[in-house]
Amino acid sequence: MKLASLKEGGRDGRLVLVSRDLTKVMPVSDIAPTLRDAVENWSQTAPLLAARSQALDAEGWAAAQGFDPSLFASPLPRAFQWADGSAYLSHMRLVRKARGAELPPDAAVEPLMYQGGSDIFLAPTDPIPLKDVSWGLDFEAEIAVITDDVPMGTPVEDCAAHIKLVMLCNDISLREVMRPELLKGFGFYQSKPASAFSPICCTPDELGDAWLGAKLARPLVSTFNGVEFGHPDAGRDLSFDFAQLIAHAARTRDLAAGTIIGSGTVSNENHAEVGSSCLAERRMIEIIETGAPKTPFMKPGDRIRIEMFDASGLSIFGAIDQRVEARG
Repeated sequence: MKLASLKEGGRDGRLVLVSRDLTKVMPVSDIAPTLRDAVENWSQTAPLLAARSQALDAEGWAAAQGFDPSLFASPLPRAFQWADGSAYLSHMRLVRKARGAELPPDAAVEPLMYQGGSDIFLAPTDPIPLKDVSWGLDFEAEIAVITDDVPMGTPVEDCAAHIKLVMLCNDISLREVMRPELLKGFGFYQSKPASAFSPICCTPDELGDAWLGAKLARPLVSTFNGVEFGHPDAGRDLSFDFAQLIAHAARTRDLAAGTIIGSGTVSNENHAEVGSSCLAERRMIEIIETGAPKTPFMKPGDRIRIEMFDASGLSIFGAIDQRVEARG
């Protein structure tokens, strides 16, 4: 089934079901008022939502509305926890090289992860606010999952069962703020403003054979200012799947229902063929090939669209479609 949150009803939005073809939207407040409520009570709400979703797809529904992307918040407009991994070594090598850093010696054994701000997420069509162009604004196209309660120390072989929903993410970064911030040795903060997520989140079964237990194997398409920027396959060149990322996050703590775990920027080793999912990666490739970056970071008026399609060409999650807006 496909779930979403309308920009109404309070800070956590209003839960709705979305038809498989993304044409119809049905309120389900009688089952759960918000996605947060649904996930926190998943064993009770999931069967009811699934039955309603089947009816929506098979028969339509008198109370269904049309699909308007501008009405949607991110599926969880806010969350208790947002932890983003770095699961693609090809991306890690390039962006760390760009700031003069080497990969950690155990990079292929243990994932990197940071805890991002989750009190506010941008909606999928909200503008990206930018106060200073010199900050080096960058998009990062990613996959993310929402978990139920994950007990501390859950073994990796049990973690895939805790994945309840899958979605896309634009993990926004300020690259020129990031470099000096990381030199302080205390991690990201100012360089990681609010992220945005796709309007739709899906249960893993909705993804069919594209969901391989704990990873999503479809190209992730980024279109920058109307031109395709990259379409790397999210299932290729993946060093850590979501079961491994969840196990890493839960090593020393319980994860509450509604925790969001990100994959990090989707990246394949064959950059020349599939492109990239962020500007920093493209810039580093240009430095390697020509000695200097040619692609600028984002500025007001620039537009980024992030989307994934199934084998028949149907959008799976809807699109993250954002413009940069100057913020005074």
